[in-house]
Amino acid sequence: MLRAAAAAAAVFPARFTAAPAVAAADELRSPLLRVLGTLRGGRGSVLLGRRARFCSNSSASDSEAAAEAEAKAEDAAVAEGEADGKASSAIVPTNPKIEDYLSVVALPLPHRPLFPGFYMPVYVKDQKLLQALIENRKRQASYAGAFLVKDEEGTDPNIVTGSDSEKSIDDLKGKDLLKRLHEVGTLAQITSIQGDQVVLLGHRRLRITDMVEEDPLTVKVDHLKENPYNKDDDVIKATSFEVISTLREVLRASSLWKDHVQTYTQHIGDFNYPRLADFGAAISGANKLLCQEVLEELDVYKRLKLTLELVKKEMEISKLQQSIAKAIEEKISGDQRRYLLNEQLKAIKKELGLETDDKTALSAKFRERIESKKDKCPPHVLQVIEEELTKLQLLEASSSEFNVTRNYLDWLTVLPWGNYSDENFDVHHAQKILDEDHYGLSDVKERILEFIAVGKLRGTSQGKIICLSGPPGVGKTSIGRSIARALNRQFYRFSVGGLADVAEIKGHRRTYVGAMPGKMVQCLKSVGTANPLVLIDEIDKLGRGHSGDPASALLELLDPEQNVNFLDHYLDVPIDLSKVLFVCTANVIEMIPNPLLDRMEIIAIAGYITDEKMHIARDYLEKNTREACGIKPEQVEVTDAALLALIENYCREAGVRNLQKQIEKIYRKIALQLVRQGVSNEPDKEDLSVTANVEPSSGDGAIAKDEILKDSAVEDASVTNNGINPPSEEANEVNLAKEAVHEVHTTETPKEDSISEGKDTDGAKEDAVDKAIEKVVVDSSNLGDFVGKPVFQAERIYEQTPIGVVMGLAWTAMGGSTLYIETTKVEEGEGKGALVLTGQLGDVMKESAQIAQTVGRAILLEKEPDNQFFANSKLHLHVPAGATPKDGPSAGCTMITSMLSLAMGKPVKKDLAMTGEVTLTGRILPIGGVKEKTIAARRSGIKTLIFPAANKRDFDELASNVKEGLEVHFVDTYSEIYDLAFQSDAGTETS
Repeated sequence: MLRAAAAAAAVFPARFTAAPAVAAADELRSPLLRVLGTLRGGRGSVLLGRRARFCSNSSASDSEAAAEAEAKAEDAAVAEGEADGKASSAIVPTNPKIEDYLSVVALPLPHRPLFPGFYMPVYVKDQKLLQALIENRKRQASYAGAFLVKDEEGTDPNIVTGSDSEKSIDDLKGKDLLKRLHEVGTLAQITSIQGDQVVLLGHRRLRITDMVEEDPLTVKVDHLKENPYNKDDDVIKATSFEVISTLREVLRASSLWKDHVQTYTQHIGDFNYPRLADFGAAISGANKLLCQEVLEELDVYKRLKLTLELVKKEMEISKLQQSIAKAIEEKISGDQRRYLLNEQLKAIKKELGLETDDKTALSAKFRERIESKKDKCPPHVLQVIEEELTKLQLLEASSSEFNVTRNYLDWLTVLPWGNYSDENFDVHHAQKILDEDHYGLSDVKERILEFIAVGKLRGTSQGKIICLSGPPGVGKTSIGRSIARALNRQFYRFSVGGLADVAEIKGHRRTYVGAMPGKMVQCLKSVGTANPLVLIDEIDKLGRGHSGDPASALLELLDPEQNVNFLDHYLDVPIDLSKVLFVCTANVIEMIPNPLLDRMEIIAIAGYITDEKMHIARDYLEKNTREACGIKPEQVEVTDAALLALIENYCREAGVRNLQKQIEKIYRKIALQLVRQGVSNEPDKEDLSVTANVEPSSGDGAIAKDEILKDSAVEDASVTNNGINPPSEEANEVNLAKEAVHEVHTTETPKEDSISEGKDTDGAKEDAVDKAIEKVVVDSSNLGDFVGKPVFQAERIYEQTPIGVVMGLAWTAMGGSTLYIETTKVEEGEGKGALVLTGQLGDVMKESAQIAQTVGRAILLEKEPDNQFFANSKLHLHVPAGATPKDGPSAGCTMITSMLSLAMGKPVKKDLAMTGEVTLTGRILPIGGVKEKTIAARRSGIKTLIFPAANKRDFDELASNVKEGLEVHFVDTYSEIYDLAFQSDAGTETS
């Protein structure tokens, strides 16, 4: 902001010698003074314009000089008026006269023009220009020309550009600067110079005629005067009065403008028409180009008219300012008023008894909740509730303790104390539900039926902890849901995978901000019964953070001896969880801490063999997916060969989750194909209105059955095994829409139909009833068009394993798998016996390889004493799939057989796989994952298996369809494996 100088005064003559001129001035002065006369005050305040303002930085000597100049100017004005007989609106010149300044230094003004009678401080950064101004002031020629700078081409004058424009102006010199200056400016008196700040006082208008000097820019000027005008002209009078009237309206709202008028009248004297126009334009906040237009206008009437527009705009801005301030005040006062009225309303209602206060209403609500549970609720819980209700009445509603107590009572009263659901102990009903939801899993179902039978005999069911372990996708979580349905219990599931905070299980202390009870309390509130089935998912993936060990916190929850009085930190009262049936799921039970594992009954789900997957896909997955996609059974057929190929080549994992994804992928592509051909299975609106109350929807993919007419495009189109070369997965969607002829599979007689792309669908719908139902057939030959290339190749790399290669059996979290162990000779030489291991083996397998070399060396010495293979050969043992980490104690016998095969130069028996760990004395130790390894052997077409003798019981427990067609040998020592692995070819053929 620019400051005004109180000491420097504008010197304007206020006397007119001629009688008509005085009369005109009095006529103009009287209405303005009537409006603004009350604003006259002390001389302490000065004129503050938006950018053209009076400045208070002039020195004392400058003030005295200005005062003397004012006195001289007034005398000179009187003398000149008497001599000339007419009024003058210009500043009376000192010696030398103002008219004598025909060449002045050009001073660029970046923001606004300078009007006569106004002060303006200007910062001069050009040192040459500043020095020239100082020299002029010393020579009593303290005048310069102040000219507004033009905007650069292509710029908007209404947008503030900051200091960049000033910098570009300072860099301009000579003719370049002259081109950027407006022609009309103001002759300005240099009242003071302090540093690089020059304070200017405007005197009269100038027009540039020519350039005298380039640096600093000095120009020749002509002094401009207003055009002659008739002071008695009614239009001019009316315009000036309107300007005054508008100024008066603005003055009512803006105290800043009052200071402007007061200071201007003190320093200028009385107003006349030209001064009134200059004053209004100078103090308005208008655009600089509009102000320059007023400065350049010499016709008094036109100048008054331009000024009137500016002050009218200023009045509108003042009104807008008032409306904004009023809106803000109303908003603030409205909020306060509403608050006060609400408080008064509460007090009135309380006095009249129309409404109880918050605390009484809360207490009544909590007492109503607990009233129905009083008989079943434990006494210690009722006592705590009563104590908290009493405390609630004593607390202030605004205190933080009030909210804590209210939330605590909310949880205490909402829990289902002693509220148990009626259980269904019908074993046949449970068997039916379990068989509906899951195929196979007989051991799991048997365990659930045992639990139900015990509950039926006792008349009550005691909560047990069952842990279902197995690979992903075998149905562990869905089994828990089926058990809850069979028992008629409420089902609640929460996952503890990655859980690292004990408070998630045991709850937070109530003193913490945002405290919440643990998962079990939240479960009881959610299900509304005290005997739900709680599924704790991913219990083998518990984390351990800085907030304690959640696995240890689960001991109290899952231990049948402790969960009778389970204590949650938030509730701080014992809860009986003994009736809750806990079902946990885990992929690997070795990851579960032993104390926690000890509380649970483990039921292993090994996974599904191919036959089981076929049944699941056909009876469950395909049916659900077809309904979810809105496709009718008669519109599509997925052959057994396609499902078998899908299972063998795409979905070999133990579970069926990936199989479900692939089936969904097939049906999505079929749905897209049908829709592109113009099929719509949506029921007609008329049919819906008739059948809405008769036949409810059966699910998300529910479809009306026989009432819906099919589009002929569906009935005439199908995908066959060999009728059309199926497109690739990427082009399938486009090409299917373009195909015109398809070979048809019908339920009655096969026929061929050609469909043109422009066929009328309305006519087709009329004939649709008479046509046979056609199907999109998915077979093994075109399966790749729907699901892409096969993911798995045959696990068997060799049809007949070569010398030094033996197939082993492995167990993974995804199920069982087969893997080869290969041994080859790197170099041979006296005493060069060594062993190199590759294949990303773990420490256990590396130790097994060392043991295998030692045992193999002993057996070779026994069988072929003259063979020095191990002593003189450097061996390299490798397990393929080197990117997969491998570890575990079940590869010892396979490694020995591989080394002996290389040492003796004999391949092992065809279609043989083995598993087992070997001690240094040749004993075979038992292994785990018998079912998974057996399933993996069947998948690879293995006929002969070798297991440790200690695993015979595990094998006998397998289902008959898993054991069917396998020749299994159970061995105690490696010598038995030797005899089985290196039989003669004739023996191999006969077996």
